[in-house]
Amino acid sequence: MLNKEKGFTLIELIVVILILAILAAVALPRFTNLQRDARVAKLSAARGSVAAAAALTHATVLARNNIADAVTCPGGGGFANNNNGAAGTLCTEAGVVAMVFAYPDVTAIGTAGLLSAAGLTTSFNPTLVELNADGYNYTNTATVATFQIQGAPAPATCQFTYTEAAAINTAPVIAPAVTTGC
Repeated sequence: MLNKEKGFTLIELIVVILILAILAAVALPRFTNLQRDARVAKLSAARGSVAAAAALTHATVLARNNIADAVTCPGGGGFANNNNGAAGTLCTEAGVVAMVFAYPDVTAIGTAGLLSAAGLTTSFNPTLVELNADGYNYTNTATVATFQIQGAPAPATCQFTYTEAAAINTAPVIAPAVTTGC
């Protein structure tokens, strides 16, 4: 009786290793693109959240028709005046949000305004540390807020801006997301 050993030949092993190397060379660039895709998706989601917050708060202010709340806001922050003028406030389930011409106001970090209404973090008035922990960079001037995604190779070209409403019956400008640097 002959004992025949079973196993792989050297050529078979080399072919398998070669196939795995080719697959790795093809798949690796795709995995790096997934990071870019994730940053673009996160930026798009943040932009959508800001746009939805602007639309919902605007509709609420219009429905309340400049009639101030009779009781304090259950979420905190005092009374909301529901004014659709240059200095309004609106009671939301989380607290009072600063409004300008019936849209969320561009405010500093830690102040209830656009950031609070958009809900990008679990905190109603997020701090810079909380925003950074969730992967966002936020800067603002008096009327323009800039949202960027952390970890982008070129954050200045992985962003969108929100320019608050400048007058009654005008909507804020939410610029298209710039994704070339994501």
